[in-house]
Amino acid sequence: MDPVEARARSLHEELIRRLDLRRTDIRRMSDSQLRQLAEHHLREILDQRGEDAGTTRSDMERSVLQEVVGLGVLEDLLADEAITEIMINGPDNIFVERAGRLSRVPLRFTGARALSGVVERLLQTTGRHVDESSPMVDARLVDGSRVNVIIPPLALNGMIVTIRKFGRHRLGMRELLEAEALSVEMAAFLKLAVQARRNIVVSGGTGTGKTTLLNCLSELIAPEERIVTIEDSAELRLRHDNLVSLEARPRNIEGRGMVSIRDLVRNALRMRPDRIVVGECRGGEALDMLQAMNTGHDGSLTTAHANSPRDLLSRLEVMSLMAGMDLPLTAVREQIASAVNIVVQQARFPCGSRRVVSISEVTGTEGSRIQMQDLFRFERAGAQINGSIRGVFRQCGNQPVFLESMSPTERSAAAKLFDTTLA
Repeated sequence: MDPVEARARSLHEELIRRLDLRRTDIRRMSDSQLRQLAEHHLREILDQRGEDAGTTRSDMERSVLQEVVGLGVLEDLLADEAITEIMINGPDNIFVERAGRLSRVPLRFTGARALSGVVERLLQTTGRHVDESSPMVDARLVDGSRVNVIIPPLALNGMIVTIRKFGRHRLGMRELLEAEALSVEMAAFLKLAVQARRNIVVSGGTGTGKTTLLNCLSELIAPEERIVTIEDSAELRLRHDNLVSLEARPRNIEGRGMVSIRDLVRNALRMRPDRIVVGECRGGEALDMLQAMNTGHDGSLTTAHANSPRDLLSRLEVMSLMAGMDLPLTAVREQIASAVNIVVQQARFPCGSRRVVSISEVTGTEGSRIQMQDLFRFERAGAQINGSIRGVFRQCGNQPVFLESMSPTERSAAAKLFDTTLA
């Protein structure tokens, strides 16, 4: 440990002893009052130690105060809008994601106790806590950011904190086009599919931009329709007059009071929705979602984790069987083929870019196999000098089956999106 870090740790421990937070009634103190009290004691300690005024002392004061009554180094990381994810692997190892790329930052907490105190203050605003009886917690911060904490003995290298920041600037379809996340034809088709009330599933891995695209698609829903959104942690931000937002609730300290995604999907069916938007299907709620799509709630949207459209269909089968309804696999596949119309596959590339790599249509079943056809795909063409992935978006030469239900004028206009001679 270098001398500066040793001094900071010593100051941190001495300030904690001075404040004696366990005996100080901090519940009646505002944040500013608590900070003023801590700052007063800290300056007394520094004066007693003969620390001269200057830049070094000022920086030391700021860092120690942040850890004792604030969020430590997290304050600067959370304020940096270029950072999209923060990963803390113990007090000494902090990584961030910028523009889709991970990098280690030269910041650290003075010790495990300091990190534990910062996490405790971070979770206070969420009404959640983490301890030996509840060693894992997943919560949403006031600004919408998601925080996940796991502690020993489950985490072998100390307390692990992962924060997925909620961007202040809401991305729309225009921003996705500017970032070359999809083509103009893809965007036009997705708008057509939403307006034609096709049921759409956005598929992809973690951090590929599924929720961002789901938010963009939801924005395309007509203003006169009633939307019910259901999420585990609220991330969707829709500008819609007739909007109902529901969020699942975990168990309380006594192990009671849990309200699952599945419970909310069932309840949403009684709320007269025109569209149901589920943030993510990851369990038995997939079956309830499929049944909703098959019982008059056309145009519903959701996301799921999968590496390809075909893998998504397999995952939907598994998640539907998790509902415990003891349904034959044939019946489940028929439900999926009837309910899911469009699968949008997202991917994140090593360069950090996120793109729609394919758009596929579910066309029905043949025997025991669900049939699909690709409508659009992204074809890689190598990497540029700076490491970014090059490629082109192409139409696959197939026209969606649902165009047949449109009027001749609408069908003729939509068919131009799939004319490969214009590509």
